[in-house]
Amino acid sequence: MPYRAPVSELRFVLDHVVGFDRVAATETFEEATPETVEAILTEAGRMAEEVLAPLNRQGDLHPAHLENGVVRTSPGFADGFRAIAEGGWIGMSADPAHGGMGLPIALTMAVNEMIGSACLALQLNPLMTQGQIEALEAHASDELRDLYIPKLISGEWCGTMNLTEPQAGSDVGALKSKAVPNGDGTYAVTGQKIYISWGDSDFAGNICHLVLARLPDGTEGTKGISLFMVPKRIPDADGNPGVANDLKVVSLEHKLGLHGSPTAVMQYDGATGWLVGEPHKGMAAMFTMMNNARLGVGVQGLSVAEAAMQHAIGYAVDRRQGKNSVKDGSILEHADVRRMVLGMKADIFAVRSIAMDCAVALDMAKATGDAAWRARGAFLTPIAKAFGTDTGIRIAGEGIQVHGGMGFVEETGAAQYLRDVRVTAIYEGTNGIQAMDLVGRKLMDGGAAAFAILDEVAETDHADLRAAAADLRTLTEWMLAQDMEDRFAGAVAYLAAFARILGVHYHLRAAAADPTRAGLARIAANRMLPEALAEMAKARTGAEELFAISSEEIAA
Repeated sequence: MPYRAPVSELRFVLDHVVGFDRVAATETFEEATPETVEAILTEAGRMAEEVLAPLNRQGDLHPAHLENGVVRTSPGFADGFRAIAEGGWIGMSADPAHGGMGLPIALTMAVNEMIGSACLALQLNPLMTQGQIEALEAHASDELRDLYIPKLISGEWCGTMNLTEPQAGSDVGALKSKAVPNGDGTYAVTGQKIYISWGDSDFAGNICHLVLARLPDGTEGTKGISLFMVPKRIPDADGNPGVANDLKVVSLEHKLGLHGSPTAVMQYDGATGWLVGEPHKGMAAMFTMMNNARLGVGVQGLSVAEAAMQHAIGYAVDRRQGKNSVKDGSILEHADVRRMVLGMKADIFAVRSIAMDCAVALDMAKATGDAAWRARGAFLTPIAKAFGTDTGIRIAGEGIQVHGGMGFVEETGAAQYLRDVRVTAIYEGTNGIQAMDLVGRKLMDGGAAAFAILDEVAETDHADLRAAAADLRTLTEWMLAQDMEDRFAGAVAYLAAFARILGVHYHLRAAAADPTRAGLARIAANRMLPEALAEMAKARTGAEELFAISSEEIAA
């Protein structure tokens, strides 16, 4: 089944669920008129359907590979990337001073969703670049901004982020990469980085690596880390790619999925780099990029969920098998298949609404400077990332189930969605880390951001949702009273409960705006609220039972 961009669904969520009109009413984003939004989503949807979707299978069957030190990308990916770049989709939210459109992040996320549904392996490339642009805008010197950002926006150059090392995964502070001053304002960067998405390609004029490394006087741990711009080719006096830098792609990972996206092991051997931001403040600068990417990765989960659902429904409509009480016909007339596909629709709507609500909050924070909007966006980010990717994995799995035995056969294409989306729950901070961030750092305000969101939910006239929101408020208060070990033990369940309650909240908003959506809202409430109650019960169990069994017993 060909991919169909959900333009009208995106418009509905923006207009009737998350209050995008508030963003467009600000001076900062006054150009985001309804007509502009419609034109952007329509054109991006057309590109996704016609140009990018045909590349998805090509990337899976013909992976990127390393040939004599050069990364050769999948057939058609270069043309697909040019279409993304020439459409201006990379720099949608970037500062117009450097060639960006200055549009809301909510529109960027909507466009990214469609690009990711069409071809997730390729969409990873501009996502990394978008995050790098934001990090440079916030932390780089004027000289670095003026040189790099316009070329990143245009797609002439591409950006990456280099955090992970063989011995330093989630514990970034354990990195061993070093940066030594050269005496001329540059630094010699040495070390090895792994899992570098789009670490190289054969269609970019330059690859711009943001690399975390430690200066000679940097302390141990994350507080002693600095951030450096280390380009593949050192720009000459005119800003064009010059001599090759002292770095290379050692190898490409052989992955479960996302075969069209080259994931590189990068080696830096005294490579020339430029400091981004203040010395020893690299993690703060990199977190700007990572937070952008975390919402973006949540949207990637949504992207695959949408594509997998469309694929499954297309198969269900065409597949004729068996008899049922309704009529002889497609398997879509079977109750169990309907359970799966309507559950997919309900969950996708919830994820899309959470992601767009988060994006709107980030836009309002930028436009108004209001700390409450900033706190809301920060609180929703780990929920959007974890729930979005968990949902993508679950729906891709159910898509295989809808196909039955044919789902296990690669030729149908159903399995690729599950293989491609699986990593999204791991990169940019595992979903367990997202949950721990939610109950840890995001509750450091005493629960103010959480309670503000729950106050909105509690205004509903749906009694069961109101009761669930009250239970979640009580659970939040319980979390605030616990030590971190007990919070962390229930963190994943707490995040899941919050996501499901928000999902029902958004469905009811949708039904109020359009009564034809009442049936799906009822399905969502009947599924999600019992799940939320179960997750809240799990969230309260604490850590004691987890550590009552020794490591030796576990490993026996």
